[in-house]
Amino acid sequence: MPVIKDLTLLETYTPGLHLIATLHSDKTPLLVEYTAFKTLADDLTSTFGLQKLGEVYHDFEPGGFTGIICLSESHLSVHTWPEFGKINLDIYLSNFQRVNNGTVRAIFDRIIAYFEAEVVSEHQIVR
Repeated sequence: MPVIKDLTLLETYTPGLHLIATLHSDKTPLLVEYTAFKTLADDLTSTFGLQKLGEVYHDFEPGGFTGIICLSESHLSVHTWPEFGKINLDIYLSNFQRVNNGTVRAIFDRIIAYFEAEVVSEHQIVR
């Protein structure tokens, strides 16, 4: 385990919010391929002033996609299964340079609205 040599760092560290959720949506066309979601993700990173370091998207046959956006603040990932109406989300933003907990929640809410989805399960981890 790494040793923190400067204990004053512990006094200034603010844990970030990590949100992991499963959603359900009947909007099957939105779950089939990633192009429209990528547009949303680009808008979210811009709107909330996040720094994108890289991204990977992949469409599966006969449908469904994965998208992973690596951010300097951490990451956003989505995985869809149109045949089940299922969406898995993973959003984590650190609080290194600013408190991003509200941003995590706002991104989550925008994604729910985009897919017109209901939350099946939601887990929040402060770390």
